[in-house]
Amino acid sequence: MKKDVLVLIGAGSIGIAIARRVGIGKHIVLADFNIENAKRESQILYNAGFETSVFETDISSRESILKLIDFLKGLGKVKYFVNAAGVSPSQASIEDILKVDLYGTAVLLEEFGKVIEDGGSGVIISSQSGYRLGSLTDEENKILATTPTEQLLSLPILEKASDTLKAYQLSKRCNCLRVMYESSNWGKRGARLNSISPGIIITPLANDELNGPRGAMYKRMLELCPSKRAGTPDDVANVAELLMTERGSFISGSDFLMDGGVTASWWYGELSESK
Repeated sequence: MKKDVLVLIGAGSIGIAIARRVGIGKHIVLADFNIENAKRESQILYNAGFETSVFETDISSRESILKLIDFLKGLGKVKYFVNAAGVSPSQASIEDILKVDLYGTAVLLEEFGKVIEDGGSGVIISSQSGYRLGSLTDEENKILATTPTEQLLSLPILEKASDTLKAYQLSKRCNCLRVMYESSNWGKRGARLNSISPGIIITPLANDELNGPRGAMYKRMLELCPSKRAGTPDDVANVAELLMTERGSFISGSDFLMDGGVTASWWYGELSESK
């Protein structure tokens, strides 16, 4: 008997924590650009009692995404979707950040919105960085939310991505706007879609940032934010579990900022005084 499918795109620490929390009794597919990483994580999950498969996927390619969807259809009903894939400002170029984090996420939401099953749910892992971009006009927000995916990378607004951090911030703002837009289409299939914008969550990627060129800034955020600590992947999984289960059945098209109060302090607290 085929099980409902949970697809996790990006088999990193946050995504795996979510899969462990909501993947019991489901067929978990780990889709990752780094297939060896997916295989390692798949074996760990298998040894913990989960049913797993792996699939090599490049989310900057629509063709690759469509191949993944065809693979999933052969396993069962695609009912649960998590996108935790992405690249960071210290790891990638402006072009790659926009192709993966902005365009790739938009294509995922579009294509999975065509196949997600009734009663299904999806979560996108965005970032607190989208909240530090500053205000956009209503028209700019609408353009990022609704522009056809194949036109996204040609938008004049992307000229604001003057460095990798701004490209990342713009991409993450776009993620949340696309979730709002696509949640209506998902709703027509009886499914829900939300995003989570974590702050500094201790993962290998976060450690790269903490030890990278902007490390001092991130460490100051942790020192001056209300929570006085970084988050953990399990912190994010707590929110994802709510959003992806029946307890969150009235939540769709929303973004959940969970950063220990960094954004609040950045705009109105102690961090605002040290910018």
